[in-house]
Amino acid sequence: MRALLSKASGGPETLILSDLPDPVAAPGQVVIAVQACAINFPDVLIIEDKYQFKPERPFAPGGEIAGIVAEVGDGVEGWAVGDRAIAMLGHGGLSEKVVADPAKLYRLPEGRDFAEGASLILTYGTTIHALLDRGHLKAGQTLLVLGAAGGVGLAAIELGKAFGARVVAAVSSEEKAAAARAAGADATIVYARAPFDKNQSKALAEQFKAAVGKAGADVIYDPVGGDYAEPALRSIAWEGRYLVVGFPAGIPRLPLNLTLLKSCDVCGVFWGAFAARDPKANQAHIETLFELWRDGKIAPRVTERFALEDGGKAIAKMAARAAIGKLVVELG
Repeated sequence: MRALLSKASGGPETLILSDLPDPVAAPGQVVIAVQACAINFPDVLIIEDKYQFKPERPFAPGGEIAGIVAEVGDGVEGWAVGDRAIAMLGHGGLSEKVVADPAKLYRLPEGRDFAEGASLILTYGTTIHALLDRGHLKAGQTLLVLGAAGGVGLAAIELGKAFGARVVAAVSSEEKAAAARAAGADATIVYARAPFDKNQSKALAEQFKAAVGKAGADVIYDPVGGDYAEPALRSIAWEGRYLVVGFPAGIPRLPLNLTLLKSCDVCGVFWGAFAARDPKANQAHIETLFELWRDGKIAPRVTERFALEDGGKAIAKMAARAAIGKLVVELG
């Protein structure tokens, strides 16, 4: 089989298309013939050894796939060869076949394509955990979403609307603002590219405050970080919740006096650890996501598709923060 491998730490240009033996399902495992692998920001970090988990090399990036069950190991129940499945892997997805844990498989509904299926669990799973468990978002509240045209950003818009919030989407271009509006955002902000000096930071804070309204944002969903964080925090409501999701723009340093003045919470969001620590709660969220998907209230937006040999280009586009929606590598 073919796989796009990281053999040394570095950027997407270091990935090497290689031939490997087909994997075999050991007892308690299944083998998936990968049809689609979604690209997420952890794929940028993991090949540079900057992610929380550092797999032994060589490895293929790609933690979220959809495909067809090709082999079922002894002791596995509920899955058969030919079943359509979504799998969460951590890494390995940019391979034509992968070994997967049946406990981390979900059935891909008929009528949904593999690229959509590969784009559902990580972004929406992260976001539903963030908004409900960490942000305690309620109907009628205001949700400010940074980086709102990326995969998790669009998921936050859709889920925010599904849960009855007013959603303000902050993005870096008019094209991205259009994507945010198409996903259901009530209002959009187009901000400049960081870095910001003191005056620019103050101006952005005023821009956020004007968009969210006098009472402030009850929940701020931040998958961006960097110089955008402090201006956003300045627009938070009394007892608001600031959700720390990711740092493609850099790890910010927040002035903690702001949290005192607003009596607000700064909440970390680590969905992978949550899913491992509380699998029943995570499973309930996933079931909710499938219901919302079935009812048309959420829909993964696959905006660009790549061949396996071009998987590095997809990761590079993610690294450059140029992606709108989901980028997917197709192998089937």
